[in-house]
Amino acid sequence: MSISFYDLTVGTYEQILRGALGTLEKSQAHFTEQGVDLNEILKASLIEDMWDFHMQVISFNHHSAQTIAALTSGEFVPPLGYEPRDYDGLVQMTKDSLATMEAQNPETINAMADNGILFKLGKNEMPFTARNFALSFSLPNFYFHTTTAYDILRMKGAPVGKMDFIGKLKLGS
Repeated sequence: MSISFYDLTVGTYEQILRGALGTLEKSQAHFTEQGVDLNEILKASLIEDMWDFHMQVISFNHHSAQTIAALTSGEFVPPLGYEPRDYDGLVQMTKDSLATMEAQNPETINAMADNGILFKLGKNEMPFTARNFALSFSLPNFYFHTTTAYDILRMKGAPVGKMDFIGKLKLGS
């Protein structure tokens, strides 16, 4: 049996977004209990030439929820132009992205696998099929930014581990 486009995209985004949400909330509780200023967490990055935690969270939300939107619109742009958010705002953004995944219909998503998506980066445009966009661009970026956000939280002392990141496994046959 082959994996469906819905399982590949929505199923993956949903699992990891649930893990990310749990990680964000667990870390927030820890930092609050320890008296750590959450604004300092928002500004933290792994190295100076990388985006900060704030932008990592925006990016993984963008690469999930906006990919789903791009299946219909046919266009995807980089995650730029978002208003600054506090930690609570990033948690809410992740909840909203998760709600987007929960609202999707498998048949509808599967039917869009061969739709075109045009990635626009300034004057550059890259045409993809939705399937190729998800496999070669969206999912790698989604995992990269989710992992980087997790790594920043770990670096700052959050008591989270791999299973927090992965979230609920899809067990069974």
